[in-house]
Amino acid sequence: MESAWLAQRIGEPTARGIAAALTDLIRQGTVTAQTRLPTVRSLARELGVSSGTVAEAWSELRRHGMIHTDRRRGTVVLGPPDVPRPIRYERIGHWGDRLAIDLAIASPDPALLPPLEAALIAAAGAEGLNDYARETITPRLRAAVEPDWPFPARGWLAVGGGYEGVQLLCQTTALPGDRIAIEEPTAARLLDILETIGVQIVPVACDEEGPVPESLAKALRARPVAFVYQPRGQSPCGHAVTAGRSAELAALLEPTSTLIVEDDGIGELSVSPMVSMGTRFPDRTVLVRSYSKSHGPDLRIAIIGGAADAVERVRVLRSFGIGWTSRILQDTLAHLLGDAEVRERVAHARTVYAGRRARLKSELAERGVPTGGGDGLVLWVPVREESAALVTLAAHGISVAAGSRYVIGPAATHHLRLATARLTDDPGELADLADVITLAARGGLSGGS
Repeated sequence: MESAWLAQRIGEPTARGIAAALTDLIRQGTVTAQTRLPTVRSLARELGVSSGTVAEAWSELRRHGMIHTDRRRGTVVLGPPDVPRPIRYERIGHWGDRLAIDLAIASPDPALLPPLEAALIAAAGAEGLNDYARETITPRLRAAVEPDWPFPARGWLAVGGGYEGVQLLCQTTALPGDRIAIEEPTAARLLDILETIGVQIVPVACDEEGPVPESLAKALRARPVAFVYQPRGQSPCGHAVTAGRSAELAALLEPTSTLIVEDDGIGELSVSPMVSMGTRFPDRTVLVRSYSKSHGPDLRIAIIGGAADAVERVRVLRSFGIGWTSRILQDTLAHLLGDAEVRERVAHARTVYAGRRARLKSELAERGVPTGGGDGLVLWVPVREESAALVTLAAHGISVAAGSRYVIGPAATHHLRLATARLTDDPGELADLADVITLAARGGLSGGS
């Protein structure tokens, strides 16, 4: 495409005007997919504007999936605007009837979840239903969760799951172009969320005790508006932040104004104690605790508790749409949390999940495949080459998640993420599974096999 041709069709030479004009041309089919656009500099010259103005327009079009830029081809048209998609989260694979063992999705074992019938009946009979009052959290649910909250929360809100909580906190804290620091590797959906809201992701390396202080110090020099991390049961690595490491991180965060977002994704299923920086910074820490894996995915509930202003911003944003989380679902969770038998069932599930994870970890260690981490519902398995390992496992009817989904850019080493919550409890079957995983992991690690 000639820059002069495009410039003639742009009525308003601003970033918004350029983006709008090109969007119309793409929607109408006048500009088709794979069309190479003029360079930023040449179009800016034709329009008599700065290169930064055109670059801003290109950035907006790129965010909506209409154009793509690479070094060899320049900037090309992909097609009409589309809803941003969680690419990492959706890149799981569909194996059809060949799939025998699914280790890709870290979902709870239905046999270990508490029954919901009695709790739903109790909640459906509660007073105050069918009222349009926007209740951020019901009194029963707050009374159930507050005693175990690791720090005094000034604001409370029930939301539709842990990822919604993290997304809304990031969305209401950061403007497009702002920086957010996050562990690497981290949950694939967290990376999708941050990319979708248009922030710059600043990676923080981790070890067995959590985020590495030196790496966080480097990240903080970029002045991120928020630091998002998982204090325990970290996915995909399985580490938990120790009290000593938390103190080191807090010392680095103390002179900043960075919002601290703690994502407690497995909550009561974690075998590690909760160490929260909210005990030091209650006015700028928010804990997001999910109950989906411990008490049932269909409850769709997580609790946000912490800094009042951050929680209030989320409440305001939600008021444009859903407004509040169903009081029936909130009080169902409250009933479950207060039931002694349910507490015993969740404690049993925690033990079972920990055992399944530990047994596969041990089997792989015996075969020379280290996995690290001691908490969570997944294992982070090093492999020689990701694609080859995926093919090997697929050939044996085993689906796993590619490690590349959990990092920001190309990684120096390759990994697979294995979900462990639904592993077999049969020792022989587990040994056979470990053999196949080892075969996939090695794939030439010592010269090939």
